Amino acid sequence: MNVLVIAILIVAALGNSASLTKAAQTKERQKSSQKPVASTTYIDPIEHEYEKLLELDDAAQEEVDKWIRDAKAFEVKGSSLPEAMLNSKIEQRFGEVKKSYETFLQLHPKHAKARLAYGSFLNDIQEDGAAVTHWEKARELDPSNPAAWNNLANHYGHRGPIKKSFEYYDKAIELNPKEPVYLQNLATTVYLFRDDAMGHYHITEDQVFAKALDLYRQALKLDPKNFPLATDLAQSYYGIKPLRTKEALEAWEYAVKVANDNIEREGVYLHMARVELNSGMFIAARQHINIVTNQMYDVLKGRLIRNLAEKEAKAKKGDSAGAANTLGTLSSGASKPSASAIGTSREPAK
Repeated sequence: MNVLVIAILIVAALGNSASLTKAAQTKERQKSSQKPVASTTYIDPIEHEYEKLLELDDAAQEEVDKWIRDAKAFEVKGSSLPEAMLNSKIEQRFGEVKKSYETFLQLHPKHAKARLAYGSFLNDIQEDGAAVTHWEKARELDPSNPAAWNNLANHYGHRGPIKKSFEYYDKAIELNPKEPVYLQNLATTVYLFRDDAMGHYHITEDQVFAKALDLYRQALKLDPKNFPLATDLAQSYYGIKPLRTKEALEAWEYAVKVANDNIEREGVYLHMARVELNSGMFIAARQHINIVTNQMYDVLKGRLIRNLAEKEAKAKKGDSAGAANTLGTLSSGASKPSASAIGTSREPAK
């Protein structure tokens, strides 16, 4: 793949699956943590304990995130906390959360939502094997919960077998077809593993592209202001040959509308310029390149400018060669024009 393509990708394929999973889990938590309106409503003490557990999990992760941000800031100033000390501090903080989850699950081993949440916590701290164990248990305890199927599909999408990833995403979507995260995850997996998708769904490569694009569009319809989702859809056109220029540009134009800030917008303009220069739309490409002023894009902007100059030069050279070939053909065949040819030309030139 062209280095430029890699460099200007706004979102890296399945690299977002962990955050996507987190988003879905957050929604599940919000639904389950809604407080009763009436003061006389009975509150299950086990569920109350479970909610406190989630709060502990969230607080710990926010605290650790802050420690890491602070350490990076101090490092810039030349006075950071020793790495070993920071790691020890993080391990201790997360250890408290692990102990709380394990204590709760010892008392309530059939609590599916706690299994699901603990699996997500373990996945966040890179304990993948243990995470899968708890997610599988959550799926067995409550097969109607789509989050468990989605989380496991994410895992199999990274580790294999890919076929299982397709099956589990399909099940999550069947259980909750209105969750854009599940649709986006399946779209990304289908797009990345096209050969596997062809075999699993018994479809052609063109149909695989169509399926991925349709899934992205469904997700975007449900979450129309999601910028990373919009860029996922737009980037999908890079893999389709020949390039569907009009559709690709329309997708990037939509991404511009939902961009959250000027940095995101300028990143999209670079994508649009790349599509345009590869489609011979040199004036439009140059216009989009010139819009970009943020210094963080200087290297990418420079590469695009060089690519644009090269393609323009080749196009001009091709036009010149084509004109020369045409003149050569005319001169070699017109040394003795026939009278009949001249005589029959009675209509004005069109």
